Amino acid sequence: MKVLNFKFLAAVLLVISAIQVSMVSCKDDPGVENYYTATRQYASDYLTSRDQFSEYVKILQRATGERQDLRLVDLLGTYGSYTVFAPTNDAVEKYLHSRGLTSVDELSKEDCDTIALNSIIEKAFFTTDYSNGQYPKSNMLEHIMSVKSVLEWSEAIQDSVLAMYVNQSALITHADDSVGNGVVHTVGNVVNSSNNLLGAVLEKDSTCSIYFQALEATKVYTLLEDYVDTSYGWASERDRIDSCTWTNDKLCIFTAAEYDNVGYPEKRYFNFTMFLVQDSILNLKYGIKDLDGLRAKAKELYDPVYPEDANITDESDRKNSLNRFISYHILNRYGSYYSLTAMDGVGSDCKLQYNFNRRKWDIADWYETLMPHSVMKFSFPSGSQSGLYINRRGVQSRADERGVFVRGARVYKPTEVNVDQTAVNGIYHYIDDIVAYDQNTQQVVLNERMRLDCTTLSPDFMTKLTDGETARGHFCRTSHEGGRYGDGVQGASAASNKNTCIGFKAGYARNFIYTNLTHVHVRMRVLNFWSYEADEVTVKGKFDLVVKLPPVPAGTYEVRMMTCTGFTSRGIMQAYIDNVPQGIPFDMRPGGVTLFGNKSNADLQNDPDAIAAFDKSIHNISWMRGPGCYEPGDRTSYSSATPMRDIPNTIRKVLGTFYTTGKEDHYLRLQQKMESANNEMNFDFIELCPSSVYNNEYFAEDQW
Repeated sequence: MKVLNFKFLAAVLLVISAIQVSMVSCKDDPGVENYYTATRQYASDYLTSRDQFSEYVKILQRATGERQDLRLVDLLGTYGSYTVFAPTNDAVEKYLHSRGLTSVDELSKEDCDTIALNSIIEKAFFTTDYSNGQYPKSNMLEHIMSVKSVLEWSEAIQDSVLAMYVNQSALITHADDSVGNGVVHTVGNVVNSSNNLLGAVLEKDSTCSIYFQALEATKVYTLLEDYVDTSYGWASERDRIDSCTWTNDKLCIFTAAEYDNVGYPEKRYFNFTMFLVQDSILNLKYGIKDLDGLRAKAKELYDPVYPEDANITDESDRKNSLNRFISYHILNRYGSYYSLTAMDGVGSDCKLQYNFNRRKWDIADWYETLMPHSVMKFSFPSGSQSGLYINRRGVQSRADERGVFVRGARVYKPTEVNVDQTAVNGIYHYIDDIVAYDQNTQQVVLNERMRLDCTTLSPDFMTKLTDGETARGHFCRTSHEGGRYGDGVQGASAASNKNTCIGFKAGYARNFIYTNLTHVHVRMRVLNFWSYEADEVTVKGKFDLVVKLPPVPAGTYEVRMMTCTGFTSRGIMQAYIDNVPQGIPFDMRPGGVTLFGNKSNADLQNDPDAIAAFDKSIHNISWMRGPGCYEPGDRTSYSSATPMRDIPNTIRKVLGTFYTTGKEDHYLRLQQKMESANNEMNFDFIELCPSSVYNNEYFAEDQW
């Protein structure tokens, strides 16, 4: 028998991504005669030709899911891409015994559907692709799946071995058998998945009992009960297109110089992400031992910020301090460890990080929380403090160019957690400190330019779809770059177009208001796109789009829009802030040189004084160059290239300003002024920049 023998945990962490096979006992070893190396056999042939899977095959033969005309065993014999977690006969026998049954024949058809659909993902994932964390696609039951790698002691060899578990319970006893339509992993237990909503999953975690008590006391628990919109549906079958099918050529949408293959989700889900501080940390850092202690801490944090609400004792009131406290720890979208920023994973296939100059800029995104009129920042710095943080300010482990450094709360990595933190409607994470929308967060951390990628502006852009992915960062539907990113093959035929862009009909993208005359889709990530974070929201037609701006602390803010100009198919757009027109219409068809005489740093002889003078002069007439921190390209490590700042047509348009008390909503309206329904707007990111940054006499705004 093969085992993975490690003397030190550090060695495990170094090589875990390269692990191909993990086994922990000779009993679970399928045997050398069952090892599979050929690639012509499909998954169904692989399973039916091995006696150890005969009981699982019986289950597959009875299972059809929603497709009453196709048995799952037949589906696995067709062309496609599948991951199969196949339980051995011993595993099926253990499952039957736990149910008080003696034969597969005693299972109902619904039981067979559940077991079979839970065990299959419609995309191939090897253990070298994912060894810890959530898979980016759900299983065929539309449930989130996870994999966990842990060290376990082997009595047989008197040493530690690496064990991999699916959904925390099914041990992978033999891994990575490649077949013609995917991969088969042998598991020692039937793969289970919970139907529990997030609140029910949280209740089972005894290490976070104080936070859960706060959820119940404030009735915020009830806000986490949404899962699926049962009224969701399209007007006709032509519009109701599964986001995995991509067959309707009419939905290849022309944008600039290429076609985007657009599909619409079959169902609409609602997701949540919560961040919990464990009881032990609350006690260690703050002496908080029970709910009363947390109540006192909440008042300490929020009464100075909202003194007018200090006497609200009804904890179900959204303005109560405990309600604010617990609500601020929750997002209304799905956020895995690697999806909350553009740091979209680790390994050679996660290339987006290399498009950032991370010595100058921490990858970051901002999101509204369930606390009304509040925003949370997520950063993923590189260097000695690499990882995901909440409400952090600085660059790497040092202060930013204005001398400010705030560490923030660290989010635990998947490898640091030993429980399954996923639910059918979301996920939760451990954090190592309280997060709050207190004075320090509002006046220090968020007193900076907030760059909000347009693919984050609606929670629906980051909510699991039918195929288990989100619109933001949706995988390519072919094998290019492992499916993570698209490429230049973007023709008008849907059958050959590799893009997988997700469309949203009017009324189904929260924070966005538009009619059927406006087409909206989230583009997949293509590393060579002249788009920040490699994606964008495309708005097409005779559009009239209203976007609720993310909440910000009190103050005066400048609103900017990043876009790529210089294409004849672009439109002419009039901007409004809170329904007040801002300047004259913006013709997006000319390039930056024509619009405002755009120059690169090289054009300015790389002279710092000349660069600063040019940037100030164009800002005075409502223009800015693109950010210096992002350099489009397809690379496997960071190497200096042309930043968006020096690409002539990737520019920022200053749309206008607004003042906020920090306690009300504000809206940006973008209206097409051309009569044509075939022109589009590249909606890349918006910036909300406080006057303390753009109008500061002591510190010029940074170029990054």
